[in-house]
Amino acid sequence: MAVSGLILLGYLVAHVMGNLKVFFGPGEFNAYGRWLRTMGDPVLHHEWGLWLVRLVLLAAVTAHGVCAYQLSRRDIGARPVAYVHKRRRASYATRTMRWGGVIIALFVVWHLLDLTTLTVNPNAQPGHPYENVVATFSTWYGNAIYLVAMLAVGLHIRHGFWAAAQTLGAGSARRDRALKTAANTLALLLTAGFVAVPVAVMTGVVS
Repeated sequence: MAVSGLILLGYLVAHVMGNLKVFFGPGEFNAYGRWLRTMGDPVLHHEWGLWLVRLVLLAAVTAHGVCAYQLSRRDIGARPVAYVHKRRRASYATRTMRWGGVIIALFVVWHLLDLTTLTVNPNAQPGHPYENVVATFSTWYGNAIYLVAMLAVGLHIRHGFWAAAQTLGAGSARRDRALKTAANTLALLLTAGFVAVPVAVMTGVVS
């Protein structure tokens, strides 16, 4: 669970850096989209590098989902009888990890249909990622879906990063505050980075 989560976190960092290229205009962003398909050239054939990344991500997502299900079943099995007095001791992010994971999984499907296959993007132009991003965030539903999903991602990272550190032995009483600060900062920066793109389109900064 921790290792697959950190792999996905690394991808999100790279992904948000690529997304922010939209602020440099269509030439820069579309060139970045073309580069994704020529990664590894001339060693790798066209799109081989991109497909390798996709396969790693698919493996990480599958492992993360399976582990989440197994941990959930163990959690339920360990306490089949509910507590008499319910007291919320966990953080909001902790309590919403499961639902957040479901929201993110559904969003990934939408995101692929929207900006990869262009199936649900009515104004999409194949080979023009910049224009497709603007088309997506020019619709109220595109913005609503994306913003809700990014908030779920932020909460997921906030708890998941700290939990992964504990699982992998990096946590301790002395480092606990620093790890929580790092988790909060990372979640905030990634959420802000992802949200900046639809906000820029909505406000006309990117058009």
